[in-house]
Amino acid sequence: MKRTAHPSLSPVAQEALASYERWLREREDLAAASIRNYLSDLRHFIAWSETERETLDHDSFTPQGITTPALTRYRTYLQKAQRQKPASVNRSLISLKRYFGWALQQHLITYDPSTAVKLVGQEERAPRHLDDQEEQALAAAVTKSGNLRDRVLIVLLLHTGLRAREICRLQRDQVKLGKRSGLLEIIGKRNKYREVPLNATARKMLEEYLPTLPPDAVFLFPSGKTKDALSERALGYIVKKYAHVAKLPDVSPHDLRHRFGYRMVESGPLHRLAQIMGHDYLDTTKLYIQGTKRDLQQAVETIAWT
Repeated sequence: MKRTAHPSLSPVAQEALASYERWLREREDLAAASIRNYLSDLRHFIAWSETERETLDHDSFTPQGITTPALTRYRTYLQKAQRQKPASVNRSLISLKRYFGWALQQHLITYDPSTAVKLVGQEERAPRHLDDQEEQALAAAVTKSGNLRDRVLIVLLLHTGLRAREICRLQRDQVKLGKRSGLLEIIGKRNKYREVPLNATARKMLEEYLPTLPPDAVFLFPSGKTKDALSERALGYIVKKYAHVAKLPDVSPHDLRHRFGYRMVESGPLHRLAQIMGHDYLDTTKLYIQGTKRDLQQAVETIAWT
């Protein structure tokens, strides 16, 4: 059963949603897509609660009218009636936990009904990444048909593991190059600072690229139109452009970040990789030591009798 794209809400519920939206846009450092997702998940829960009369006053939605049993019933609804996958169910639950945490902070409720609600168990899958041949094909494509800026972008994604937003907003003065070392000063998620080392390949490309920037350039990769930071959408287009030339389907900047993670986990401890990639928890980094379906298939083939 497909959920309604934009379910209607009561006026009281609409105002509750609008109040939360104002907070997210004015007080939180979030990407526009993240805000849309949080609001969409909350809107669908509110619509369900009003339709199913899951509010304590049996009328319009208010945060204080929601109980823990109502949230667990909604979790079941998403799983059984909507037949959503665990990842989708958990995304909705995390959005609701974020909302009720905010409501408690704003003294709109006296206790958080979402605290006791557990996420749905799911098998952790290793992230998609390029193999050696695919990386070589992508590098060859951008080397043959790309300009210097695009070559530097692809190399940095593959050799630093930066997030799309981080590389787009990278400023010229965040690049520190020495004779035999170098690093990038990164302001990542939640404004957390970290230093990402640069290997010889990345340093060589940057040494060639930096002198070509205009003297007044602030961003390392300025937009050709606005001279402001390159947008994440434009970066995605650049990666897909050369992936298409290399005949690689559905490649994103995040796939190149994953490629870096897989390569690095082969040669260093997890805690160092977590520090470089800006992971808050080692559980996130551990995904890179899990085999993909192809890895596991190749492993069992080694003992085949035929």
